[in-house]
Amino acid sequence: MKKARLYLIVFTIIFACLMIYAAVIDKETKTDAELQTTATDNNNDEVTNESAKDCSYAVNNFINTDNADDLVTTEKTSNTFLIDNKLDGEKSNGTLREYEENIKAVIVSIKHEKKREAEQKEELNTENLAQTQAEIKPIKRNNALKNAPLLNKLKGQLTTHILNFGHVNSPKGVAFNFDATEIWVTSLMNSRSGVTVFSVVSGDRIKDIHLDGYGGVEVIFSKDGKYAYVSQMETGRIFEIDANTKKITRIFNTESVWTKVMDISADGKTLFTSNWSGADVSEIDLTTGELRRRIPVVKTPRGIYATEDGKTLYVAGFSKGEIQKIDLLTGDKRVIFKSGRAMRHIVADEERGVLFISDMGKRVIFKVDMKTDEVTVLAKTDANPNTIALTPDKRVLIVSCRGKNNLDSYYRPGPEWGSILLFDTQTGKMLDAIVAGNQPTALDISSDGRLLVFSDFLDARLKLYKIPSYDVLLGGEGGRSNYYKADLGK
Repeated sequence: MKKARLYLIVFTIIFACLMIYAAVIDKETKTDAELQTTATDNNNDEVTNESAKDCSYAVNNFINTDNADDLVTTEKTSNTFLIDNKLDGEKSNGTLREYEENIKAVIVSIKHEKKREAEQKEELNTENLAQTQAEIKPIKRNNALKNAPLLNKLKGQLTTHILNFGHVNSPKGVAFNFDATEIWVTSLMNSRSGVTVFSVVSGDRIKDIHLDGYGGVEVIFSKDGKYAYVSQMETGRIFEIDANTKKITRIFNTESVWTKVMDISADGKTLFTSNWSGADVSEIDLTTGELRRRIPVVKTPRGIYATEDGKTLYVAGFSKGEIQKIDLLTGDKRVIFKSGRAMRHIVADEERGVLFISDMGKRVIFKVDMKTDEVTVLAKTDANPNTIALTPDKRVLIVSCRGKNNLDSYYRPGPEWGSILLFDTQTGKMLDAIVAGNQPTALDISSDGRLLVFSDFLDARLKLYKIPSYDVLLGGEGGRSNYYKADLGK
């Protein structure tokens, strides 16, 4: 009887200890549980300020590591939610809500990417398993940023990192849709998916669009935003895709070779395409879908620009660095400038009568007076400037620079990270700089001028940033441009 009582007492003590221990553990893990519930549930439940802060630290740490498995909280700072302070000039509840939405989008994007990787592995046959596993392995961390507690707190940084999109093989071209709710990205020479569409709001991968077994090069939208046009190098074709249904509606044949860049006339009725190996430009009637003519141009044409009056076409020659001016009415052509290097991309501010053209070989942005044909240097850049874009007010030119090439092959990561540079179009002064990943290439700005998306080509990902107003950039004393070069080396 005494033994039975003794066992009962011992059992009671052990049970009490276990209950106390369980309560302590529950208390210690409560914040993490709340965080997971708040961040991962994609619903409209209200997010508390405290849990949103905890989530923001975790998300910013993810932004630094590019690995969902490394999601851990970092040291709290008193001004975590000042990311829009430089944009709006004041704190607001709206800023917090907006950042909470970004937090949810990042978590959703992480989950979706892992799901996609699992699906890709299941689809593989034994033959290409090793190759695809190599393609989807975790992206190498940008060591230049590893000691920064928050990516948005880099010294001088004026632009704000929102989230990453992945996995996208060889992301070559990118464009926001008409209302900037979606991002369309092409995959160069990808037989499984030529175009991928992401939601800007949720971060979800909305659709993979197959282009007849080949990849896509560039993507642009019709003037009314109803259709997307995607060029395909391998076949010399252009795919017209309904922006709403994501279905291919028509396919145009350029009747040339290695089609790359496209431009649409101001009236929306004509599509021009540069054909790299064909050394010509195809002119396609968008009403009938018929090829009107092929215009012989300089060798390896890349960037093209059709003027708003429909009279002139400018062509950037890559192999010798020419700027060619073509009269679309008479057919007359002349080279107005030759750098001897590698002209790549053209954008225009017709109100000021100015073209901006990137030269990958010279590492500069040229400015062309459209009336006098005078060519001057707007700004010097980092190595291999390629895609460029103007903000809607035409005050800021954003340039993606791939960085120095690998000595063995530019298909491999080089000795330094790429960069995204923001320049004042009036003065050529650098307003801000972003240290990017391996070979940033694709680039676009939303129609309202608030968002920037670019691709790290060799890292198979996109990055989304928020752009502050011109006044903030102008008053930002160069932003990170004074410090970023020290972080370019690997």
